[in-house]
Amino acid sequence: MTMLPLSVRTIRNTCTTFGCWQSILEYNGAAIIGMAGKGCVGIAADCRYGIQQMTVGTDMQKIFKVNNKTFVGLPGLATDVQTIHQKIKFRHNLYKLREERDMSCRTFSNMVSSMLYERRFGPWFVEPLIVGLEGEENKPFICNTDLLGSPVETDDFVVGGTCTEFLYGACESLFKPDMEPDELFETLAQSLMAAYDRDCISGWGGVVHIITPTEVITRTLKARQD
Repeated sequence: MTMLPLSVRTIRNTCTTFGCWQSILEYNGAAIIGMAGKGCVGIAADCRYGIQQMTVGTDMQKIFKVNNKTFVGLPGLATDVQTIHQKIKFRHNLYKLREERDMSCRTFSNMVSSMLYERRFGPWFVEPLIVGLEGEENKPFICNTDLLGSPVETDDFVVGGTCTEFLYGACESLFKPDMEPDELFETLAQSLMAAYDRDCISGWGGVVHIITPTEVITRTLKARQD
């Protein structure tokens, strides 16, 4: 009998245990977008916490602040989201104590990628999205990884979660280069709501963070609750 790699067998066994046919990454549902603007970046996520198609809560945090210029979105299995958040918070604090400065976006991205790859034979079911402003010139930085830590950097937008196909379509239709913070917020909000309205395991409102060199603007979306 041909043996599957451990990560594949883990996913298959977990799906069988929970009685779901899709990937375990889709067990709780999520929709997250990271997008670049003119001297700013934004990240948006839905607020639903569910068990497959049953909604349990409508205020789940999926975006986490690393420092004033770096945020990370964590779509995936809810328990692993909490674990990864605690681990990256711990490692960032250690870095600050040792280096006496905040971790840059690129350094943080490399740290997350390395941390995920360490667990490649029994991975966490999380696919992080990292956004922020890099360096003294505050250049927008956007990156996402898969659950094994393989990074992809881009200069427009990245998406993650259970409705990536709809998110890609909405973002490709609405995105344009060099958006100001207010226009970037509107694009993120409209893209997010248009996408998760077509996905039954994400939605129930959302939150948008706009990161500029001087401030972080956070707004809550009061969307459909059904």
